[in-house]
Amino acid sequence: MVPVIEVKGASIPAIGLGTMTLKGDVCVDAVSAALTMGYRHIDTAAFYGNEAEVGEGLRKSGVGRDEIFLTTKVRNSDLAAGAFEASVEASLAKLGLPYVDLFLIHWPSPELPPSDYIPRLCEAKRKGQAKHIGVANFTVALIEEAEKTADEPLVNNQIEVHPFLDARTIIAECKRRDISITAYCPLGRGRIPGNSVLDRVAKTHGKSEAQVALRWLVQQDIIPIPRTATPEKLKQNLDVFDFFLADSEMADIGKLTVPDGRIVNPAQAPKWDV
Repeated sequence: MVPVIEVKGASIPAIGLGTMTLKGDVCVDAVSAALTMGYRHIDTAAFYGNEAEVGEGLRKSGVGRDEIFLTTKVRNSDLAAGAFEASVEASLAKLGLPYVDLFLIHWPSPELPPSDYIPRLCEAKRKGQAKHIGVANFTVALIEEAEKTADEPLVNNQIEVHPFLDARTIIAECKRRDISITAYCPLGRGRIPGNSVLDRVAKTHGKSEAQVALRWLVQQDIIPIPRTATPEKLKQNLDVFDFFLADSEMADIGKLTVPDGRIVNPAQAPKWDV
């Protein structure tokens, strides 16, 4: 049984499957396999172009819908009135579902302030299209503005977090506001293997370096969503709840973080917190 993070009425499984770049039958089979082996949290987005396959994977798994926490996201290019509502409806149609558990704003808009589109996100929740709502890639200033505008609880901010990026400022602000953190790129896209600190800690616990990196996140109540379609790695990524990192180990891994360790930094990105 995967532990959950409780926040503002939401119970979010403490690890999930990220599906960016997973397409076609690969995506269907990965989602189904993950759910069959015990995952209960699946993450997708309109931008990923795989919502239909994610929905098919959910149905193929045979796991009851009420047991699954499903997240999708609205693109920053679809935040204006009309486009937003159409995007939400299209996502649900592709998924083949009447609602998702969490709808996120995928990226803040470079043109529109949160006060323009956050009310539309709140309305989607009131309409029953989402059980919960939140944002992604929001900075401290954007979170503050979004919460001033929102008349429904914002329960999550999905951001890049891994041992090689210093994200302490936004993490602390979200925790102060009782907003959970979901970590994308939690394994640093290939930077984990061979790191001497992670290797040393992994050998101490009889785990892999990747498992240690994921444990470092979940032990901070940060929800990682590693992406893989390989059954063996799916199982390994889930197997991080049977050991505990010592305070000294947590601190040693924390010393790996640097401000310029960001992997995802597209043109529409906001000015990041430092």
